[in-house]
Amino acid sequence: MPRLVGQIDLTKSEAILDAALAVLSERGLAAPIEEIARRACVSKQTIYNHYGSKADLIRALVDRRMDTIVAQLDSEAAGSTAQQALTAFGRSILEAVLSPGAMAMVRLYVQGASEMPDLARAVFEAGPRTSRARLAAFLAREHDQGRLDVPDPALAAEFFAGMVLGSHQMAGLLGVPTDPASIDAEAVAAEAARRFLRAYEVSPPRPR
Repeated sequence: MPRLVGQIDLTKSEAILDAALAVLSERGLAAPIEEIARRACVSKQTIYNHYGSKADLIRALVDRRMDTIVAQLDSEAAGSTAQQALTAFGRSILEAVLSPGAMAMVRLYVQGASEMPDLARAVFEAGPRTSRARLAAFLAREHDQGRLDVPDPALAAEFFAGMVLGSHQMAGLLGVPTDPASIDAEAVAAEAARRFLRAYEVSPPRPR
């Protein structure tokens, strides 16, 4: 069966990103591109052709993760309610914090921030700032359509993320052991969404 146009590049890109995640987790930010290429079964030049630099490759890893996390916020056309969308978003960011592999990568970024400030900035822009901006945009749409009363969507987005993440993010950054099985991410996210929506619900008009 012939491959579709672009299918080879997409397959290589995913293989490179999967290999980069594994190698960087094991060997840190100083991991050689050659090892990533070997794991992905491609040449070093192929990686540079796809991503240009190690910093761009790492940013692509963050972008891929963010696409998964914020996907539910773009699903209004599929009929999701605000409660459903916020619950799914909250569950995704909490599961990312509870994932040992994901937090190991975040710790690497933090440790390398002083030596690679441009990379740290790129990771922040592609990660937390992007997720909050997408959530703020979602809340602004809900406000504009009269379903929620959110005068400051950016601030509200920070409130919601804080409600969901709580102390779990700090525990992950410090490497404090957490049993993901002991935390019901769905229940935490659903309760945070319920309380958040109650705080920003549209007030009924006062009787004249």
